[in-house]
Amino acid sequence: MKIIIDEGKCVGAGQCVLAAADVFDQRDEDGIVVLLNPVPPHELLPQVEDAAARYPALAIEVVK
Repeated sequence: MKIIIDEGKCVGAGQCVLAAADVFDQRDEDGIVVLLNPVPPHELLPQVEDAAARYPALAIEVVK
């Protein structure tokens, strides 16, 4: 699994952090998503997919 972030689409809602805090964070200054681990372990796939599905601006792409 690989994760691709489009920061230009991020609205800083924080739903990705709520769904998968081991993989995503937010910048303090503007709330834009920060990818902590671009290739997380397979066991985190359900949380990462949940984060991508929750994301209102579709800024997270999960490549399997």
